Amino acid sequence: MLKAAFLFSLVSMRYTFLFLILAISTLAQSQEFTMADTLRGTLSPIRSCFDVTYYDLKLDVDIENKSIGGVNHIHFKNEADFDSLQIDLFDNMLIDSILFKGKSLRYSRLFNAVFVSFPSGMKKGGTGVLSVYYHGTPIAAKNAPWDGGFVWKEDGKGKPFVGVACEGTGASLWWPNKDHLSDEPDSMRVSCTIPDGLMCVSNGELESNVSENGKTAWNWKISYPINNYNVTLNIADYAHFTENFENASGENLKLDYYVLKENLEKAKEQFKQVHEMMTCFEEAFGPYPFYKDGYALVETSYLGMEHQGAIAYGNRYKPGYLGRHPEGMDFDYIIIHETGHEWWGNSVSMKDAADMWIHESFCTYSESVFVECKYGYDKMLDYLIYQRNFINNKTPIYGAYGLNHSGNSGDMYYKGAWMIHTFRTVLNNDSLFRSILKGIAQEFKHKTVDGEDIINYINTRAKYDYTPFFNQYLRFSEVPVLEYRMAKKAVEFRWKAEAKEFRMPVVFELPDQGEKRVLVTNQEWTSVPMSKKDAKELKFRDDLLLILTKKVE
Repeated sequence: MLKAAFLFSLVSMRYTFLFLILAISTLAQSQEFTMADTLRGTLSPIRSCFDVTYYDLKLDVDIENKSIGGVNHIHFKNEADFDSLQIDLFDNMLIDSILFKGKSLRYSRLFNAVFVSFPSGMKKGGTGVLSVYYHGTPIAAKNAPWDGGFVWKEDGKGKPFVGVACEGTGASLWWPNKDHLSDEPDSMRVSCTIPDGLMCVSNGELESNVSENGKTAWNWKISYPINNYNVTLNIADYAHFTENFENASGENLKLDYYVLKENLEKAKEQFKQVHEMMTCFEEAFGPYPFYKDGYALVETSYLGMEHQGAIAYGNRYKPGYLGRHPEGMDFDYIIIHETGHEWWGNSVSMKDAADMWIHESFCTYSESVFVECKYGYDKMLDYLIYQRNFINNKTPIYGAYGLNHSGNSGDMYYKGAWMIHTFRTVLNNDSLFRSILKGIAQEFKHKTVDGEDIINYINTRAKYDYTPFFNQYLRFSEVPVLEYRMAKKAVEFRWKAEAKEFRMPVVFELPDQGEKRVLVTNQEWTSVPMSKKDAKELKFRDDLLLILTKKVE
């Protein structure tokens, strides 16, 4: 209660009271989460009261001391009347001042939240610019990209090789912002000042680079909405080369590649895959979502990350995942997967970390889309069977809302991709399936959504309620188990599944009869006439459905 009392004193009583009740009730429900989680993950009244429209981030990077300093000008629109608001910056980063209309504002901090008080009330419909000046030593990633923070490395010649990855951990580990996934700026500018002789690559389009007193400011313009965790900096002695991709409509997309100089020739060969990939993905999901900003691969010392328009590439110019891949499929996993995120995660974006599956399940399935496009249907099945080995079914894919919690980090990839593959089988209409997949990418382009939005869209397009199907795969840890038993001149089937009113076809093959489909529920046995001979040779299509089977007496 001491922390709760302290929080009460930080911001105006009117908003803090509502927020405090929410925080305490959340904590009471689960000891797994903390007040810091609530502050970060909850869209409280002091966060929902304003909408960020534009970030103007200016940074000076001190590579020798592994520190940064600068200012973020936060442009916002008032969504309600308020006199206090919350922004976010990790507590190890120091705030020098917060200015509004040229005057310094009072603020207080709790964990990684910053509560800013205005001298007079802000009215709904108004606009403003909050300038946050700060400096400090951002946390260093222990194992990027899975562990968030800066990566301070050197290339083979001893020159700086710097990057940052912060998905999950939060963009506020290195720059002040409204660190909630529901609020993306409409556009953004990033200015990065570093010593001469190096290049700083960020998202979007390079507007200018200006040198003065031994330093160069690299100025990047982002023309589209962007997830906070997608904002990035990459600093190295890069070689830069470009290509153009012409799509089926004759539109040209600029392709930029930034690689260590010693890897230039490798990159020119490895990155040839981009053209074929773009063709496949645009056919499946619609046009690349960020044509104005272009597309870039930027070499990093860590494996990779889907930074919008500036994808981190660290697969060491190897096939597969650092050389590991199914037989006969030697494409570069990082290029394909991280580019898939340009549609799934960067364009179609979650509102809450609990819906991270929207990013990872659809993106992981995009690998199968590419495999089918390049190698054919049978190879696509082989690829999915290879991925199935990494499913663990330990906890649900859905996370906890309002707590910055993303659920089962492994299964949202491979199990999520198999869920989509299973849905394709269940729908049994490839033309409709493909139109739904593309439809999601286009309907929610440059928007934030939640899982319910996606499932409702699918139900509307399919003209059928698939909510129980998605509930089973997303909200429960176990996959459905097909129980079957022998009866007189028949076989009986029933699903064992936790989702209410779960129903799904059983797909099986019989000798000399081919493939059969029978709709089965988890409520009662379904009888299928079958001879004893056929029953003994019954073969379930587990390459089409993510299920387990169990024979019962």
